[in-house]
Amino acid sequence: MTQPLSTTARTTITRDRERGRTDRADLYGVLDSGLVCHLGIVRDGGPVVLPTGYGRIGDTVYVHGSTGAGYLRIIDGTPVCLTVTHVDGIVYARSVFHHSMNYRSAVVLADARVVRDADERWNALEAITEQLAPGSWEHARRPHPKELAATAVIAIDLSEASVKMRVGPPVDDAADVEEGGRWAGVLPVRPAFDGAQTCPTLPSDEKVPAHVTARASG
Repeated sequence: MTQPLSTTARTTITRDRERGRTDRADLYGVLDSGLVCHLGIVRDGGPVVLPTGYGRIGDTVYVHGSTGAGYLRIIDGTPVCLTVTHVDGIVYARSVFHHSMNYRSAVVLADARVVRDADERWNALEAITEQLAPGSWEHARRPHPKELAATAVIAIDLSEASVKMRVGPPVDDAADVEEGGRWAGVLPVRPAFDGAQTCPTLPSDEKVPAHVTARASG
């Protein structure tokens, strides 16, 4: 059974509505396949957009940062906008006007919440770690109390969100199609990892762990 997005006036898509998605599973798919989100806030009367890592648990996205960061001292209860975008292809049309991208994108609107519960903070940090580097929470040393004290965790509820996607070939004017003589199509884009580079302070024969090679091959 699908679970629909709860569309609000702020998340209603008004342009290219056919690209909108209403299934919450599409929102999860965009978020779970990303590495970086952009977090927009208003600070000192002006907009600021911050790129950062993140992780998701259920209907909450978590981000973290240093407790010394200025924006984290004012973010509790503050309206924020979180976005994640994937570019899946460059769409070459017969006319420059109809060039486009195949993409998946999510926009989340919420009031940010500073996480103070110890268990939720711990679980959020695990989710953020596993989003970026799956398997590392079990392999690497986990945060000690001093590190936890220096880390702020922010929760962003997913109740108010929108998702848009574009797939398929270019959509050209009929006159341009009939005229011919110009190539049109899609150049697919996909993320890729190169081979792992072992830290020089490790022994030269240290094997790359399975969770890293799995990430590179995935």
